[in-house]
Amino acid sequence: MRAPWAILALFSTALVGYALYTQHGPQQLWPCVQCIYQRTAMIGVAIFAWLGFALAPVSASARWVALIGWLGSAVAGAYSAYYHSWIQSAINPLFAPCQPHPNFPTWLPLHQWLPQIFDAGGLCGEIDWQWLGLSMPQWLFVIFGSFAVIALLVSLCHGLRRNTAR
Repeated sequence: MRAPWAILALFSTALVGYALYTQHGPQQLWPCVQCIYQRTAMIGVAIFAWLGFALAPVSASARWVALIGWLGSAVAGAYSAYYHSWIQSAINPLFAPCQPHPNFPTWLPLHQWLPQIFDAGGLCGEIDWQWLGLSMPQWLFVIFGSFAVIALLVSLCHGLRRNTAR
């Protein structure tokens, strides 16, 4: 079934597009380091969802790679969003550290290769976007958490289906 993969791929890609719009559009909301980590995790979800959309129907191993990549990206994003929410709610922002630049591996310096997408300029403790009383990292925690739970359920269903097919 390709429709669930397409929905996940389109939704996660749209969220990345919205993040870039809030940065480069009229709002000019500069992302902080934690925002960049969450953006990178969302790009990971999108990449693995598109992989699942393209290859899952024809290859069981590709389906598992897509599922594990989706789950890993969602968990990493949820962790970063949770930490970012904690920084924003810190009583004393001086004790909530935030690096000036993302800490990508030296062999993959995304913030240098594509600074329009992966370089940070904002402060982690500032709340400059809210919707329905939640800040952007709080919403992303809900979204990434939902992605992780769904990925776990899908993985369990595929595992159970595989075991019953024997």
